[in-house]
Amino acid sequence: MAFLATLGMLALYASLLALFWKTAWAIYHDQRRLHIPPGIKYPITLRIMHTQMKFGILAVISESFLKKIGLGNPYKLVGWLYRRFVPKWSRTLTIKDLVFDDVPVRVYWPKTTPSGKRRGVVVIAAGGGVFGNIEGTDQACRCIARETNSVVMTVAFRLAPEHPFPIPIMDCCTATIHFLKNAEEYGVDPHRIVLYGDSGGGSFAVAVSEYLAGRKDLPKLGGQVLIYPALQSIDLNLPSYQQNHSVPFMFKKRAMKVATRLLTAKEVNLEDIMKNAHLPKHVWMKYRKWVNPDDIPERFKGRGYVPMERPPFNQELYEIIKEATNPMYSPLLAEDDVIRQLPKTFLLTCEYDIFRDDGLLFKKRLEDNGVPVTWYHIKDGFHGMLFGHGRPVEYPETKLHFQHVNNFINSI
Repeated sequence: MAFLATLGMLALYASLLALFWKTAWAIYHDQRRLHIPPGIKYPITLRIMHTQMKFGILAVISESFLKKIGLGNPYKLVGWLYRRFVPKWSRTLTIKDLVFDDVPVRVYWPKTTPSGKRRGVVVIAAGGGVFGNIEGTDQACRCIARETNSVVMTVAFRLAPEHPFPIPIMDCCTATIHFLKNAEEYGVDPHRIVLYGDSGGGSFAVAVSEYLAGRKDLPKLGGQVLIYPALQSIDLNLPSYQQNHSVPFMFKKRAMKVATRLLTAKEVNLEDIMKNAHLPKHVWMKYRKWVNPDDIPERFKGRGYVPMERPPFNQELYEIIKEATNPMYSPLLAEDDVIRQLPKTFLLTCEYDIFRDDGLLFKKRLEDNGVPVTWYHIKDGFHGMLFGHGRPVEYPETKLHFQHVNNFINSI
């Protein structure tokens, strides 16, 4: 028996050692393929944060084990952990989980006594509708509520691939409409409600704004805050997509995988999409008036941008992803009469982000249609750099950059 026990312990140690070396080897190769531009101030910090995000607990748990406990999708594990380890208690805030017209939400109220109705902020999680949850936005919601004295509501929208486009966005629309209609019940001035979203959440925020544009039965939104939003799937070889395709946290291929999973709920030919082979010429030409590298200021076209010829069209792929031109999925493609009804906007872009040019093109569309835009560009910034705001580990200068967000919200 002792001999068998010893063998069992040796097998366990060997397995742990093999897992350690496998993870270390994966990290080594992952770091080698990263492209950290010289303009980023804290490259070592970025590498460490990237590794923490990619090779955290998910790196040591097999997918087969996850399936045994009903969490076959690794993103579900993240949500499961957050729900068990993120405390809802706060010394300065009252936090409640509620349901707005069948959509779960979480609401944060400052405990200070207000002098009147507060402003409201609707926070939409990043993750492109494939991952992202109210626990993941918890720290951002707490910070916004405390630092702007606002009532903050975040939406637990359903996720793809189980609930593909447009379900996650419509959940956000439903919850936002409820909040607008019943704002006073939550101590909020219905005319001072701001939408906030980063990355895919920024795309969702614009889609919600456009969905509500022109609604006479609802109070008009007071503003929208868009943090490095993804806004179109027409041209995936704009300068920023070429220049920053391997800059963490958002690689071009990873972004396309998330985007297509939301749209189609399945795996598709990513290589042809990344080459722009997914749209026929007449569709491509229709939207060139709004998605055109000629409209990107010349100062953003350095660092090796090369205009690309369109490859042969993939008809089969187009039949799968043709809804990519739906403005609710690609909000940059909304018509002018919708764009001009959008609320005043705070738009943050980062130099080393594949979605930088989406933001620049949207800024132009807003300005061309008379919508006030506060543009804040981080010259040494990268996608996801504000993710750690309020957390124990955050990128240096995150608080400084986020203060501009709070200043805009406070102006509403």
